[in-house]
Amino acid sequence: MLRQEVSSTSSSPRWTTPGRMTLHTRPLASASRPSTEGAAADMSSSSSSPVRATPGKDGSSFGNKRSHAKHTVASNLPIGTTSSSSARDTSYPQIFRTPLSAGNPQRSGYKSWTPHVGYSATSSAVSAHTPSVIVAVVEGRGLARGEIGMASIDLKSPQIILSQFADNTTYAKVITKLKVLSPLEIIMSNTACVVGNSTKLFTLVTENFKNVNFTTVQRKYFNETKGLEYIEQLCIAEFSSVLMEVQSRYYCLAAAAALLKYVEFIQNSVYAPKSLKIYFQGSEQTAMIDSSSAQNLELLVNNQDYRNNHTLFGVLNYTKTAGGSRRLRSNILEPLVDVETINMRLDCVQELLQDEELFFGLQSVISRFLDTEQLLSVLVQIPKQDTVNAAESKITNLIYLKHTLELVDPLKATLKNCSTPLLRAYYGSLEDNRFGLILDKIRTVINDDARYMKGCLNMRTQKCYAVRSNISEFLDIARRTYTEIVDDIAGMISQLAEKYGLPLRTSFSSARGFFIQMTTDCAALSSDQLPSEFIKISKMKNSYSFTSADLIKMNERCQESLREIYHMTYMIVCKLLSEIYEYIHCLYKLSDTVSMLDMLLSFAHACTLSDYVRPEFTDTLAIKQGWHPILEKISAEKPVANNTYITEGSNVLIITGPNMSGKSTYLKQIALCQIMAQIGSYVPAEYASFRIAEQIFTRISTDDDIETNSSTFMKEMKEIAYILHNANDKSLILIDELGRGTNTEEGIGVSYAVCEHLLSIKAFTLFTTHFLELCHIDTLYLNVENMHFEVQHVKNTSRNKDAILYTYKLSRGLTEEKNYGLKAAEASSLPPSIVLDAREITTQITKQILQNQRSSPEMDRWRVVYHLATRLVQTARNSQLEPDRLRTYLSNLKKKYEEDQNRAADLPEETEE
Repeated sequence: MLRQEVSSTSSSPRWTTPGRMTLHTRPLASASRPSTEGAAADMSSSSSSPVRATPGKDGSSFGNKRSHAKHTVASNLPIGTTSSSSARDTSYPQIFRTPLSAGNPQRSGYKSWTPHVGYSATSSAVSAHTPSVIVAVVEGRGLARGEIGMASIDLKSPQIILSQFADNTTYAKVITKLKVLSPLEIIMSNTACVVGNSTKLFTLVTENFKNVNFTTVQRKYFNETKGLEYIEQLCIAEFSSVLMEVQSRYYCLAAAAALLKYVEFIQNSVYAPKSLKIYFQGSEQTAMIDSSSAQNLELLVNNQDYRNNHTLFGVLNYTKTAGGSRRLRSNILEPLVDVETINMRLDCVQELLQDEELFFGLQSVISRFLDTEQLLSVLVQIPKQDTVNAAESKITNLIYLKHTLELVDPLKATLKNCSTPLLRAYYGSLEDNRFGLILDKIRTVINDDARYMKGCLNMRTQKCYAVRSNISEFLDIARRTYTEIVDDIAGMISQLAEKYGLPLRTSFSSARGFFIQMTTDCAALSSDQLPSEFIKISKMKNSYSFTSADLIKMNERCQESLREIYHMTYMIVCKLLSEIYEYIHCLYKLSDTVSMLDMLLSFAHACTLSDYVRPEFTDTLAIKQGWHPILEKISAEKPVANNTYITEGSNVLIITGPNMSGKSTYLKQIALCQIMAQIGSYVPAEYASFRIAEQIFTRISTDDDIETNSSTFMKEMKEIAYILHNANDKSLILIDELGRGTNTEEGIGVSYAVCEHLLSIKAFTLFTTHFLELCHIDTLYLNVENMHFEVQHVKNTSRNKDAILYTYKLSRGLTEEKNYGLKAAEASSLPPSIVLDAREITTQITKQILQNQRSSPEMDRWRVVYHLATRLVQTARNSQLEPDRLRTYLSNLKKKYEEDQNRAADLPEETEE
């Protein structure tokens, strides 16, 4: 928690965080900064104390602060003061106090944090998903309550996403969007958490994001006018059309203002003018998958073991870059709803599968790209203080930029002969001459040999000699000094090896600098037998690592020389960057191109490992021989495939079958295939047609929830209420055994009522149940289909009893299995006497309660007519058959109709028997 300390030597208040950082309220260090610093000046402190950079050991203005936890942050933001009218409820943990807040205590037991700027663009795809997003959320007041404004920025990527939408009292859209963003920190107005009067939005957000940092800032920073000024000032020209979209969306502008002010404060840096990609993302552009459904379907995290990759993301993730991995993750959580865009992606995947040379060529080039988004994020930030870390980061990332730009031509050459529109568009975006202009300017200053290399010593050498000779005489002298010191270190270690007759070699690590390493049999040579001048001895397997007093001094000299080199190189690099800032916006297009190509390559790669098929999009969900993609990855054998057919005329499937027959797996399979199709991937089936789903809901889990004091049944009711409040005609709803948490009569009643409500809308619903009474709803509603999973009875020779063989095959009609729960209990070695008693009691109850509810002949005849009508409507809408084949299909349809009518006419006689 930040606390105020009044220094005896200064009248300026100082704010500190124990063991973390020191925040000073003072004016900005340089008057020569770009105009973005002026945007923050409206809140500058009245303190007139001068700003001095912390001097380093060499007397320069560079302090060698390795840990960001000790980083000094300069800010000119005013300190919020606590008053009686702004007291906060201490029952909210996670709220911590900042100079932007009006006195909110930190949640007890939660660690504060400070992000920092010096990210590396070489981070792996695994670290690509560590939280780095900060989100500002604001809600309208009075008549505008329910109108939500959101703004988010990824600290690893220089782009801001703005959203504004109307939400209902469940705030489902807000929670879902926040889950997709997976934020590191959430910013809200301090008026949202007033003691005894916290808003419902604030309460729900804090309940759903218990492991996320929360910060409240004064409401005045949520200023739409300031937000619009920020966007006009920071948005790059290519995305300036966003101003037209958001100029009347006051809440997302207000959120953007608070977000940017806060990020500038914690980062201790400002964004360069015209350097950010800012765009508006409406909630109607993607399908909504709530967080509970994402968890039930194991889209990103496996429910049994979070460390393994048996998830949909694991099935599809063959990306080579961190940007591609992030794009795949966000697409899985927010599938597309625009058919044209989806088909453009599918065209690309098809071309990649058909052109092997293109596939391997693209894969080779894409795998050499670094994290372009993260690289951009560092390049467009201007530090408020010049430190060694800031200098080193800028030099490193300029080398990364050169490496990235040198890959543009190979990528363009690979895409040259592509035929699909999307790949041609990406090729066109690479034709931008700004790539060449930036690279030419870099090459006038940076050596041609300077490039990204693995290994900290190799990269340090690249940074030292990045700038060409003869540009700065003092830099050349400093580099010669550094070279001499390194040579002296190598010579000294060689002399020690000769002196003691030991196999010593020079090693380097970023933490220790240069040190001595010796490979030997540690058991034969103990550390006590080493010469006394060797200190800080550590043993690792068959090697010793140590140093000496002389070597430590040489390392200090080396570091001093290095700081001088970085300081002078930084000055040259800053000048170079100021010249290329006006062209750097083309890198946003490159970043989008690389991440999208990486994701499409990943889809194509997944297809090569299994027999996936290209999906079609109609008004029907029809899957021929589809299987579960995650189960296929886990199983040694290919999973059992099943058919699925849902139309507007038969939009509810009620599925029955014994325990463990495959009902839940089948439900998840349908949802996963739907998501795969809507992100532009091929799907695991022989044929697949989908209707675009705008929302995907699941009610699968049967666990209780201790944290919210919810029993199994209460949790079921909360989840089903959420579905009923938010479902529409374009939803896909999967409900697995509703009503198991209460008695049978109430469970049947709830299930029946829910089913009737869902029948009144055109959502595609799959409903699994053990309540066979629910299956008779088809006698009242024609758009219900009953399906069941088949089982076979085999003789268990070892126990001389019948056993159930699961076929995992889905068939039409009700299950014919009776008392399969008792059979499962018997198979679990329950005592025979208990099973026998249970069977007798079940028989008696069945005779008393269950009634024979057969369909009437008239209802069956109406059902035949109804099914014919729905097939004809579907054929008129979607058929692409040639006239002869269409005539044959209609003839067969007529024949089937006549057969079904005859069967319905004969039904009374069968009933009488």
